Amino acid sequence: MNDLTGPAGALRSLPPSCGPVRLVAIDGHAGSGKSTLAARLAAALGGAPVLHLDDFATHEQFFDWTDRLREQVLRPFSRGETARCTPYDWTARRFGPARTVEPAPVVLIEGVGAGRRALRPRLAALYWMEWDRAASWARGRHRDGPELSEFWDGWTAAEERHFADDPSRPFADALVRQLPEGYEWLPGPRTDAGMNRSVTQGEWLTGSC
Repeated sequence: MNDLTGPAGALRSLPPSCGPVRLVAIDGHAGSGKSTLAARLAAALGGAPVLHLDDFATHEQFFDWTDRLREQVLRPFSRGETARCTPYDWTARRFGPARTVEPAPVVLIEGVGAGRRALRPRLAALYWMEWDRAASWARGRHRDGPELSEFWDGWTAAEERHFADDPSRPFADALVRQLPEGYEWLPGPRTDAGMNRSVTQGEWLTGSC
């Protein structure tokens, strides 16, 4: 099932983490299904804003976007103000027109590195897409086609270096596996070690499940 009303409702009940915003990160390997989960969860939240880290990365800086995100998003949100982002255009290789993002009750941020150590103090929750690295990369390569093969070679090497230095999975509140229909929710490494059961669809790991 694709019903995410349970997790969405539980996210609304979490305390704000960045000013009035509950900032929720969806991290995982490239091609693991982060953007799909973000879109479905945003819909379950009634149209929650989604920030895509592809809009902050560039060809020259795959992961060196923390300062840009902090200035454009985190600091305004922390003051209850509207964020103003300048998304990167991967075709034109330059930053495009600015767009605004309101400090909604829940804002999702998805992309490789969304759970990095510099962002975790501002997160209300962190999801990790539990998909094998090689399978994720293969799906991403298939999606983008052979013309981007060289780009993917550079990306996968950079992603390996990033997660070796700054892993996100050990700090995840939940591990999410995409199934043929819907998702399986598992306790994340941050969850009490005694909670080793799978979480059924619609439950959220807040420590009370």
